[in-house]
Amino acid sequence: MHRLLIVGFGDVGKRFATRYASRFNLSVVSRTKTGESPSWTRSINWLSADLDEPRTLQRLAGLSEGVVYLAPPNSSGHTDMRIRNFLRSITSGLRIPQRLVYMSTTGVYGDCMGEHVSETRAANPQTDRARRRIDAEAQVRAWSQSTGCTSIILRVPGIYASNRLPLNRLMKSLPTLRADEDSFSNHIHADDLAQIVFLALFRGKGGRTYNCTDDSRIKVGDYFDLVADRASLPRPRRLTKSEAKDVLPEMLWSFLNESRLVLNDRMKKELKVRLRYPTVLDGVPASLNVSDN
Repeated sequence: MHRLLIVGFGDVGKRFATRYASRFNLSVVSRTKTGESPSWTRSINWLSADLDEPRTLQRLAGLSEGVVYLAPPNSSGHTDMRIRNFLRSITSGLRIPQRLVYMSTTGVYGDCMGEHVSETRAANPQTDRARRRIDAEAQVRAWSQSTGCTSIILRVPGIYASNRLPLNRLMKSLPTLRADEDSFSNHIHADDLAQIVFLALFRGKGGRTYNCTDDSRIKVGDYFDLVADRASLPRPRRLTKSEAKDVLPEMLWSFLNESRLVLNDRMKKELKVRLRYPTVLDGVPASLNVSDN
């Protein structure tokens, strides 16, 4: 696979390109070209397009042998119109991509009451955000079956890195749940995720879904405490669920109200992933450049 198209060039896309751009003839779909100018960006074919405007996507047909789709869904409704627009645009060409990696979310499992969750567990989305992701997954699978393209779905938990830690949340003194009512959270470092995307392109099995989480077994409040301690910030105060629901923004509350321990055995076995940051105990200090010594 030589010609690769990245759709959605946010933090993970940039990390992927920084590490792997030299291995591909790389094209990037983005509303605006990045303002950065490291050496690897000079070889990228920048394509200005808007996933909400189908007419801007016509030039994508027949462009690549592989696709990495990292763009988020539209912000409302239960249907991901962006992935629908994109898939239609690349189907109109004479050449269909051979492989497509789609980045979804572990949020599609919904609240699992702290139970272990493998890829065989039925999805149970409980927010519109998660419902749009399930819709996108279904569209990708159906499109793959009709075109013969090999598709791989990556279900991703909370992504963290030096620029993706909850520092603003901590500085705003937003509360979290007390220990006896707290939920398990799941995490992956952005650098590890970029590696997983690359390995999925070449090792992922067609039609497979992979949970892309690290080995952490940590509750939300303990994660916030870890970041606070390492960043020399006050720990958040702890509230009961009923108290927290009354004071937290809806999105933050929905995050705290779902508990699951996502398993990554399939990812490690089939993609042969070796995590640089196996747990947040490794990744958070590294992200903050803090040593235990």
